[in-house]
Order: sequence, then C-alpha cells, then structure tokens
Amino acid sequence: MKKTVEKHLTLREKILETIRDAIATGVLKPGEKVAEPELAERFGISRTPIREAFRQLESEGYLTVIPRKGAVVVSFSSKEIEEFYAIKSILEGYAAHCACKHLSEKEIDKLAAINEKLRKLAEEGDIKHFFRVHNDFHELFRKAADNAKLDELINSLVSKFQLLRYASISKPGRMKASVQEHVKIIEAFRARNAELAEQLVRKSADYGGRVLMEGGAAAVPLSRNERLAAAQLDI
Repeated sequence: MKKTVEKHLTLREKILETIRDAIATGVLKPGEKVAEPELAERFGISRTPIREAFRQLESEGYLTVIPRKGAVVVSFSSKEIEEFYAIKSILEGYAAHCACKHLSEKEIDKLAAINEKLRKLAEEGDIKHFFRVHNDFHELFRKAADNAKLDELINSLVSKFQLLRYASISKPGRMKASVQEHVKIIEAFRARNAELAEQLVRKSADYGGRVLMEGGAAAVPLSRNERLAAAQLDI
C-alpha cells in the first residue's frame, strides 16, 4: 500500500488518502480486508485513529466495517450501481433545472473556469484532482438551485458512493468526455434553457453509470485497472 501523500495533510487525512487511493487503484481488491496492524506500523500510531478513519471511509462507501472482523473493501451489485445512477440522474437533473433560473452570470463564468481547470487536469491524466474539482462543478450549480432539501438529498446519496463515481471518472477517456458534457451544460445555463440543462445533466449521470456496466456481468470491480471494463463490479 505504497503511497506518497501531501506533506500538508494531517495524520488522519494521510490515512484516509492512503486507503482511498489503494482501493481506487486496485492495490486493495474488492472484499479484501484492510489490515489495522499494517497501517498502525506504517504511521507509527495506535489503532484508535485508524478505526476512526475506517468509520469515515465507511460513510463514503469505500469500506464495510464488520464487528469483530474488521474493515473490508466494499462491493456493489450491478443492480445497486444501476439504482444509484438512476436516482442521481433524476435528482441532479432537477437541480440543474432549478439552477437555470437562479445562476448569475458570474456563477456561470465560474463554472466555465472550473471546467477549464478540469480540461487541463484531464490532459495531465490527474484523476485524483480531477475528481475533486469535478465535485466543485456539480456542487456550484446544486447550491444555485436554491433548494436546501434537494441539496441535502444529493449530498447524502453521492457521499455513500464515492468509489463508484471515482471508478467511473477513471475509465479511459471519461475525464475528457466529462469536460465536453460540461461545455454543453454551461451553454444551456447561459441560454437559460432549464429543460435542456436538466436533460444534459441526466444524460451525463446516466453515461457515468453505463461505463461501469460494460460487459454486463453481475458485478464490476471498482479499480482503475482492466477489471473495471471486465465487469465484475465487486467494489
């Protein structure tokens, strides 16, 4: 589980980053146990902060903590993946529809600036930072929808399926495709075309789910290697 982490991160953040990246890159496989002793030795700390990190990662959908057995890398069935993206599509599409009425020109310009940053990250192949900035793009128009309950529902949903979303973005060509999707969404916002904005956001979410379902198997592993496309999504 070798990983170089940013020096400015706190110890807790370093532990979280190490485990997240190990899962996302396939170092830790679906169903594999995450060893507390190894992490305790690596960071020179007790197991208490590691267990706290496990609880955080469980809330994000990376791990499942089993009493008296420890933490294992989570897995989702194809049905669960399909259901997640279907719900995400509906909720975010509605958020885009509402946002179209409230977004200021300054906010739309900010969306364009964020997307330009995403374009550069895609060209560099920087998946980790692309994922973070990608979240900023969606969060901006969700907030602009001016619907606190809707934003709460979306945040609650996506926070539990971070690994699925990361795996989708990691697919070859997906980052560049996402940037192009955003260009069309921004154009719809500028035109104040709420119906088109909703349609484009829903289409983008639907496609994000489809790239994980390629192969049609009952499960597709969420790693950044070829097992994604092989469709054994056993996260």
